[in-house]
Amino acid sequence: MNLGRKRAAEQQLSIDFQVGSATQLPWADASVDVCLAPELLEHVADWQGVLRECMRILKPGGVLYVSTTNYLCPKQTEFELPFYSWYPAPLKRYFERRSVTDWPELVNHAKYPAVNWFSFYSLQSYLKPHGFECRDRFQTMRTAGRSAHVALVLQALRAFAPLRWFGQFFTAGSVVVGIRRA
Repeated sequence: MNLGRKRAAEQQLSIDFQVGSATQLPWADASVDVCLAPELLEHVADWQGVLRECMRILKPGGVLYVSTTNYLCPKQTEFELPFYSWYPAPLKRYFERRSVTDWPELVNHAKYPAVNWFSFYSLQSYLKPHGFECRDRFQTMRTAGRSAHVALVLQALRAFAPLRWFGQFFTAGSVVVGIRRA
């Protein structure tokens, strides 16, 4: 936080820095326009508590951005194990315990490996009843400035739900942009 304050001062920016936890954010109800949760939910046991806090602080019309694991995709970046996201929960827990004790080379880059696995569809199912309209990575990508081929692929992914599912299947991470309805 001190580094953030120093950099803000250097840029002559007035920023209110506050410290909290992902399950107890230091802001009032409906007080925030944008809430970012990048690469977080997979590492927090109480992922629903994190999302509840994000929903609590967002204003109507506010935007929630979540990026996390994708259990649909057979190739993952978290663990050096083939098809890890498809393992049954007890086997995942076994490898999680081993990776933080005597077998750290199982985990690619995280000191604390993923303990939760999601897909765009599972997060959408969780957020929708709470008043969120959700968009996936393909629905939020811009087509302007892209080649005609890329723009055509994006349009096809947006237009055909089965094709979009295959796009999700081949993407290692899930991205959800949720807009809180008024």
